[in-house]
Amino acid sequence: MGDDQSIGVIYVEDDEDVRIGGVQALELAGFSVSGFASVEAANVSVRPDMPFVVVCDVRLRGKSGLEWQADLRGLDQDLPVILITGHGDISMAVHAMRGGAYDFIEKPCSSEQLISVVRRAVEKRRLTLEVRSLRSALADRQGIEASLLGRSPQIQEVRRLVSTLAATNVDVTIYGETGTGKDVVARCLHNHSGRRAGNYVAVNCGGLPESLVESELFGHEVGAFTGATRQRVGKIEYANGGTLFLDEIESMPLSVQVKLLRSLQDRSIERVGTNKPISVDCRVVAASKTNLLELSEKKLFRADLYYRLGVAFIELPPLRERREDIPLLFEHFTLDAARRFERDAPILDEQTTSHLLAYSWPGNVRELRNVADRFVLGVLDGKAINKSGLGASDPSLPRQLENIERSIIEDALRRKQGDVQATAALLGIPKQTLYDKIKRLAVNVDGIREGSAVRSGA
Repeated sequence: MGDDQSIGVIYVEDDEDVRIGGVQALELAGFSVSGFASVEAANVSVRPDMPFVVVCDVRLRGKSGLEWQADLRGLDQDLPVILITGHGDISMAVHAMRGGAYDFIEKPCSSEQLISVVRRAVEKRRLTLEVRSLRSALADRQGIEASLLGRSPQIQEVRRLVSTLAATNVDVTIYGETGTGKDVVARCLHNHSGRRAGNYVAVNCGGLPESLVESELFGHEVGAFTGATRQRVGKIEYANGGTLFLDEIESMPLSVQVKLLRSLQDRSIERVGTNKPISVDCRVVAASKTNLLELSEKKLFRADLYYRLGVAFIELPPLRERREDIPLLFEHFTLDAARRFERDAPILDEQTTSHLLAYSWPGNVRELRNVADRFVLGVLDGKAINKSGLGASDPSLPRQLENIERSIIEDALRRKQGDVQATAALLGIPKQTLYDKIKRLAVNVDGIREGSAVRSGA
């Protein structure tokens, strides 16, 4: 039963023979069951957030099952309560379901019917408690941990670096694939620094026309060029006393890199159209999805600018390398989307969770946020999931586990440039075991090696 065993069953029935039979049937199905003859006796075991579901007869000596169901709903409105009814109580049970009961079973019922209904209720309760736990963990997070969510060793190291560097004035370079959250880290560095009262100025270097880059960064004077009818304060000057975030700095034209380098060295700028220097004091956080040192060696990025910026580095892991963070991040994005769209936050089912964990996430955290938006809007149906690449032709658990295992091994091989022995050490398994898994899962080691060679310029 796995997860079902962690959720117990409270079974209330005053007919001893029926109670013993029901308890035995559920126990044989793998459930942990506590049987009681009355509501009053069972009530001692009830508390909010309890890992139980309730099965209760409607007609009991003392407090009835209907009365107790109403009490339980007041205590925990998401607690699944299954009512057992006689034939004459059907209309009463339907009314109770409208009032929040999970389901009802008509007497006499078969063991298979009882087990089926309880199993569904247990799964619902398990998901509810998991979501509550995640939401509680999200609510308890503060400071840097609230901005950089996750429990993986990789994201913990990122938080450590941000915490260390935020208190300094050193320039920082952030590396990471598209969508890994480089802007989030840059904002975190600013918000937790002594410059938080100053401006945080973000510039997408790849989104600026080359003819306007100098004006955007350094500003211009009236008449500096055709159309310059007003003086303009540039991004660097506007970031004085704060933080300048240069995203996709690898795409900055070489001609502008020269002027930026001089500004960083002198801590002053000259607006286009004047030779008058203006002092600026801003921290520079650069971000790139490409290794700037490798680009500089290929003469595609100025080496002197690289060394000027290269004081401290933060490398953001892709989402596929920190899969244990996906449930927490997805829940965070779900709650955020529910607030933005003014909708209730839905509970993630087990099948969709498996798809989320098995997917490779080429768009990283940004893509995960988009999927959460669709989830809250109710458009994450089968077609939407397949369009996102989240679907699986075979939804069986063994195939899903194979997909997850294959993805983890492929990611580890990429990190070790296809070196099987080093990968086995990274994964903490014997080399022969890894070879067996590679063969069974049809992992293309040669292709991974070739891809690593291309990326390293070999």
